[in-house]
Amino acid sequence: MILEIVSPEASLFKAEVSAISVPGVDGAFQILNNHAPIVSLLQKGLVTITAPNFKFEKEAAKLFTKVNDQNYTLAISSGTIEMKDNKVIVLAD
Repeated sequence: MILEIVSPEASLFKAEVSAISVPGVDGAFQILNNHAPIVSLLQKGLVTITAPNFKFEKEAAKLFTKVNDQNYTLAISSGTIEMKDNKVIVLAD
């Protein structure tokens, strides 16, 4: 699936990923490939991205923390997530 993470300042990440875990307002949840359509609010916490390889924009790279070769995290204070047609968009603050 395609993941795109956008902040008010810039587009932070766009790539093919295998999973994403997010801090939903009713608890953390994970989205995998071919997940059913969903729209949800996000709260303060970590977005965890799992992908075979990562390419970050130079300015955005400092916002992500490497967990291991296939996992990175991004701290957010709030946001919204939408999954539709195997594309995930995270609007993060």
